[in-house]
Amino acid sequence: MPQIVYQPIGIVHTPFHSVRGMPIQPVGAIGVVGRLEVYPEFEEGLRDLDGFSHVIMLYHLHKIQGHALSVRPFLDTSERGIFATRSPRRPNPIGISVLRVLSVAGNMVELENVDMLDQTPVLDIKPYVADFDVWDADRFGWFDGVSGNAVRVRSDGRFESAPSCE
Repeated sequence: MPQIVYQPIGIVHTPFHSVRGMPIQPVGAIGVVGRLEVYPEFEEGLRDLDGFSHVIMLYHLHKIQGHALSVRPFLDTSERGIFATRSPRRPNPIGISVLRVLSVAGNMVELENVDMLDQTPVLDIKPYVADFDVWDADRFGWFDGVSGNAVRVRSDGRFESAPSCE
């Protein structure tokens, strides 16, 4: 199989400089503001983005080393297949978040509900469009019964209030 290589379009600046205390999903980062710094050669691609309230951001989980095909998710006590979880220890460590756009100025996009480490390389952003991106899901696998617990404080201190990324 041929190798696939991506070039980051920028980096995200967040208040999270370590995994400790960092939210795991945007729902645990409500109100946390960060900035996407798009590299100058991609700035023109931001035209018209300010007309959207949300974006889907794809990024490289740059601090992840190695992967596992089975993991124990933080909301569960059982081992699960990696592709049935949101664990970052994936064969291709790609993260995805739906974030609120607060402003676009030059090559900077101010975002809300950021849940990634500072200096995370961003692979792509796409506008969130409800007509395309919202589906009525009728089953949630092992998440049924535990999904309401996603924003509670974990024993390792995650989901604590975050400092500013200024």
